[in-house]
Amino acid sequence: MKRGKKYIEAVKKVDRTQQYEVEDAVKLVKEMATAKFDETVEAHIRLGVDGRHADQQVRGAVVLPNGTGKTVRVLVFAKGEKIDEALAAGADHAGGEELIPKIQNDGWLDFDVVVATPDMMGVVGRLGRVLGPKGLMPNPKAGTVTMDVTKAVNDIKAGKVEYRLDKANIIHVPLGKVSFSVEQLVQNIDALMDAITKAKPSAAKGQYYRSVSISSTMGPGVKLNTLKYL
Repeated sequence: MKRGKKYIEAVKKVDRTQQYEVEDAVKLVKEMATAKFDETVEAHIRLGVDGRHADQQVRGAVVLPNGTGKTVRVLVFAKGEKIDEALAAGADHAGGEELIPKIQNDGWLDFDVVVATPDMMGVVGRLGRVLGPKGLMPNPKAGTVTMDVTKAVNDIKAGKVEYRLDKANIIHVPLGKVSFSVEQLVQNIDALMDAITKAKPSAAKGQYYRSVSISSTMGPGVKLNTLKYL
């Protein structure tokens, strides 16, 4: 992969052999973000677990204290009063069975997160082939299958992010924007890492955090010292 001049210059600022303290890493990532847009700061966390085993899965959600800097569009599947409740809480779209053909046949995907009440999961299950591959299926562990739609919508709008292992046992999570202050980004990283530490499966053996790095959308990764999170 060919890298641009700015990326190559940025890489020179990072000591690849070093694990940086969180605050220093954030300062470095902000300094190396040179794109013309407000880049997203992302965490990439490689865990010493095997996600192929059910008892070593790591999945959940956490509300970042300073949000993600992104406006998140929420769709709620519900019935009756719960539809009104969802819209009152700030959901962008809410409805029931009538939304299925719109998504299935018309390819409507004008949303970033899907919440469903438990009594709607039979209906939402029909969208598995569409929503599943995009990571949009509601899930109880992520708090997106719930009767408390007000809390679910409020949390998501406030900056709730989901974390889960990919096939390589790595978790990728947005942490905020480069325009955030160092303090805001550090607080968000701390909240995320605390949540993942608490989610450590009892079946996980050996080193839990294999490597943790943060980067901006276009910038190189900076490794974190994870000792404070263990």
